[in-house]
Amino acid sequence: MLTYALRRLLLAIPTLLLISLFIFLMVDLAPGSPMSEIPRSIPPETRARMIAALGADQPVFVRYLLWLKQFFVVEPAYLIDGWFGTSLGGDQQRILSWQSRAPVFDVIGDRLGRTMTVVGAGYVIAAAIALPIGIYSAYRQYSWFDQLGTFVAMIGYSVPTFFTGVLLIVIFAVNLGWFPSYYDASLKVKDFASLSRQVWQMALPVTVIALFHAAEISRYTRSSMLDTLGQDYVRTARAKGALEQTVVIKHALRNAMIPVITVLALGMPSIFGGSIIVEQVFKINGIGGALIGAIVASDLPMVQTLTFIFAALIVFFNLVADLLYGMMDPRIRYD
Repeated sequence: MLTYALRRLLLAIPTLLLISLFIFLMVDLAPGSPMSEIPRSIPPETRARMIAALGADQPVFVRYLLWLKQFFVVEPAYLIDGWFGTSLGGDQQRILSWQSRAPVFDVIGDRLGRTMTVVGAGYVIAAAIALPIGIYSAYRQYSWFDQLGTFVAMIGYSVPTFFTGVLLIVIFAVNLGWFPSYYDASLKVKDFASLSRQVWQMALPVTVIALFHAAEISRYTRSSMLDTLGQDYVRTARAKGALEQTVVIKHALRNAMIPVITVLALGMPSIFGGSIIVEQVFKINGIGGALIGAIVASDLPMVQTLTFIFAALIVFFNLVADLLYGMMDPRIRYD
């Protein structure tokens, strides 16, 4: 398995380089410019100096190679400097946001915690709820529990998150006044009272995220379990007199989890990328808000960096899913 993982990691290097080039060119050649909002009364020489100050006057491939160096060399050096107090980064130029003139990774680090807290909690809750529901729905196919779970899952997956978020705000924030309608990013958890406020303000966005992801995961789990429960080896285990609990959990569930692992693994990057719509609805100042703000302001370094990070996470969690397949199914070999 180690050899397979190393081989996949080596293969991921040219893949990520090609993805980075595509993202950089696509974003760079898109309409819009940070200079578009500057009044026409500004003299041309002043406009040229402003463009040069942003580094936007260089040819596109020069800027791409500089961005690659900053992303893979300069930024990791600054990260190591922050951890161990070294000076590897020196005075090398970092990736700077055109909008705020702050280092892009500093902005990401400032917002990542909020996204991880809200979206991560919603995803974990979704998986914890959806897996048992999907397993039991498959085991009790066409029962009232299965029909109710199918109905709720259909609503949760088909209704867009912006509608669900607004609906919960209208009902529980405006009409009932139980929860706040927006997320207070300035709140710091220091004691039990502040922790209670944090959980209180997270309730609505976490519910929206959990409902959407739980609907998807439970449907995949149910479908996979139904297919596995009809296999010959499951019928053989029952014919040998194995306990029903052993048949379902030991024989059926382990193999049924293989396609579910794919769904869970590929959903993990959404924790880092954030649920952009939910963050906008509840005013969560997270990664999704940073991406939307960068797109509106034509902040190319921020858009390029965030988009590439999301792509790299998808490649990484694909590898994680492939490795988990071998752990769940002994028939899979990597040699």
